[in-house]
Amino acid sequence: GPAANTILYHLRTKFEPERLERVANTLLRQDIVELLPEQVEVCADLHLRPYYGDEDDTENLYHSEAKRGTTAFHAYATLYARVKNKPYTLAVRRLEDGDTASSVLAEFFGVLDGLDTEVKAVCLDRGFYDSKCLTLLQAHNYAYVIPIIRWGKTIQQELLEGWSRVIQHDLTGKLDGHSWTVEFPVYIDCTYLNGKYDKHGVARHGYAADAPFIETPRDARYHYAKRFGIESSYRLSEQAIATTTTRDATVRLLYVVVSLLLQNVWRISTTNMWRRPAVAGVASGGGRTKSS
Repeated sequence: GPAANTILYHLRTKFEPERLERVANTLLRQDIVELLPEQVEVCADLHLRPYYGDEDDTENLYHSEAKRGTTAFHAYATLYARVKNKPYTLAVRRLEDGDTASSVLAEFFGVLDGLDTEVKAVCLDRGFYDSKCLTLLQAHNYAYVIPIIRWGKTIQQELLEGWSRVIQHDLTGKLDGHSWTVEFPVYIDCTYLNGKYDKHGVARHGYAADAPFIETPRDARYHYAKRFGIESSYRLSEQAIATTTTRDATVRLLYVVVSLLLQNVWRISTTNMWRRPAVAGVASGGGRTKSS
């Protein structure tokens, strides 16, 4: 096979990030669409990989609030479909300065519009909690669940007192000198810590949610908790990704795509594996036969 330096040379000089994204998203979806049911729940995440290099050499990086001791990141947004509690990646997008959560979400909604399936609900991480994203969700009439960020004294006070309840809240957005307000329900779920994490008192969790299957604050928290399978999927991608120190954005994107493809292929293959026939006369508890 070719030498490693030869491969890296071609990756750095003959790969275009935009074309790589298009091909990657085609590959990610080509086998997934057959697995999608008539209704599917989707999740979107923002992944920030910290950059600790030269502060003056961050041209192609994404800048955000300080996290893990830096404000510069190799950043990616991913769209997943959750089928039988298993996450399948539908799209990946590299983030650069100038990208916003709402612009990425609008692109992902374009992907969903192209699928021959109905979106049951959209589950987003807190990076998508802003007025523009909420306006997009309402415009598309999607059911949604998003953990809120404690912006403003009003919501901070709501999360400091009282018990589980549903309140109306609003956020104000601005664009090209024009402002608007988006209103939405917030489900506040309260639980006693009882020494968990060496803490006591009441833990209050707030979720911006609007879905027919969410009636109580506990419903909102439990439903969002299902999304943690996506978090474990991200941790798995960290283990499956190739190790590199390169700052080349295209090469790093390629490695992310390969790790996501590996996960999709693995889940598809394990879903389609044949079960071993049960041995006649052998049964486990409850009269059910053993199977592999």
